[in-house]
Amino acid sequence: MRLYNTLKRRKEAFTPANDNDVNMYVCGITAYDLCHIGHARSSVVFDVLYRYLNHEGYNVNFIRNFTDIDDKIIKRAAEVGKEAGEIAEKFIGEFYVDMDRLGIQRPTVEPKCTEHIPEMIDLTKRLIDKGHAYATPSGDVYFKVRSFDGYGKLSGRNIDELESGARIAPGEEKQDPLDFALWKAAKPGEPFWESPWGQGRPGWHLECSAMSEKYSPLPLDIHGGGQDLSFPHHENEVAQSEAATGKPFANYWVHNGFVQINSEKMSKSLGNFFTIRDILDKFLPETLRYFLLTMHYRSPLDFSFDALEEAEKGVKRIYSALSQIDVELAKEKWKKSPFPEDLTKELDEIEKHFAEAMADDLNTAGALGHIFSAIRLAGRVAEDKNLRKSEGGRDLFARIKADMADWGTILGIFEREPAEFLLELRDNRAARAGIDPAKVQELLDARAQARKDKDFEKSDAIRDELAAMQVEVHDTPQGATWDVL
Repeated sequence: MRLYNTLKRRKEAFTPANDNDVNMYVCGITAYDLCHIGHARSSVVFDVLYRYLNHEGYNVNFIRNFTDIDDKIIKRAAEVGKEAGEIAEKFIGEFYVDMDRLGIQRPTVEPKCTEHIPEMIDLTKRLIDKGHAYATPSGDVYFKVRSFDGYGKLSGRNIDELESGARIAPGEEKQDPLDFALWKAAKPGEPFWESPWGQGRPGWHLECSAMSEKYSPLPLDIHGGGQDLSFPHHENEVAQSEAATGKPFANYWVHNGFVQINSEKMSKSLGNFFTIRDILDKFLPETLRYFLLTMHYRSPLDFSFDALEEAEKGVKRIYSALSQIDVELAKEKWKKSPFPEDLTKELDEIEKHFAEAMADDLNTAGALGHIFSAIRLAGRVAEDKNLRKSEGGRDLFARIKADMADWGTILGIFEREPAEFLLELRDNRAARAGIDPAKVQELLDARAQARKDKDFEKSDAIRDELAAMQVEVHDTPQGATWDVL
């Protein structure tokens, strides 16, 4: 497997520090609001990485934290007249609701900041003792950025360029504008913990360093998060962790790209900000997950509802093919007749290319393309009467079904029973189109009776009425079914 390492700015062969054991830390949410689609993308990306590493036989210790004390949480609590801890617990619960719907597997451990204050105080003391941090008279503790020679190596920032735009705000007691807070003295009415520097709370960057060290030997094999975290958050993590321990903090840094809305940055002020629930009110969770995998994780992803509808068509096409494969495999009799070897070899190549795509920096977009190749191959066999009825055809269908189960486990999609999913998808699309399924069924029953009575004029009129409702009728040996045009 090769991963793009932000630290080295290139793809590198992935080799864990300790044989098959992988320690992976991914920055989690600050729990003060509902998650948006940017959170969804990051969660899906690292869920697929987690799934893939497990699939490849690694023993993965996956750590994803919750920031449950922060300026934003405190501000939200003040706005609604509640305690900060109550706000954090509420939105951690809401986070799980959204992630469970998206099929995000639970990490090995999910530490909360407020449960690890002693570790954060200990790390701060070590940094002060080594001359990398200092306490102010008011009880703040700052990290000395210039004391760490490697500052800027992750993000590629030049310390002199950073200095030109840095200022010390009125009331701050920093020795240098670039220094950042490890510990913040408590303000009136804010939550606080006792420390050697007085009552206060940890700085955001400190949290992840302390919790990483708590749950994994350093260096971490993989540290991940959104592209927006590379600076200053991850840069500051590197500085404080490496200054404290004297060893590398993480060997591979993996960052996912931004989500854009109609080619613009997602922003509440622009009115183009969507929560996960905004989207799942209209589309099925699997459609959103599939959409998030259609671009390489490091590339920007342009979200629009039109793009989501295109993704839905892709999901439907694959589930429809899987449903057809199930129908074919339900047959009891198969002919012993020659089966073209080149078709079997074609599937060999598809399987090989899927594996190569996933091993090449988690190229889910390429992997999905190979899934469609397998589906097209199944379609070609199904269209040929002789191949469809042969034992070779049966074996190919069974193999593709097994491949799809394996690939679906890695990607976290296509794991539902096809017929059941397609019905749910139909009803979901009907709801968006304002179609009443009960009314459709009433018309289908009336049409069936008209056909039974040989009143074909009435039958055709009902079909036209359904078409005007954007309903497509399919006549099958088992009776009429319907779908949304």
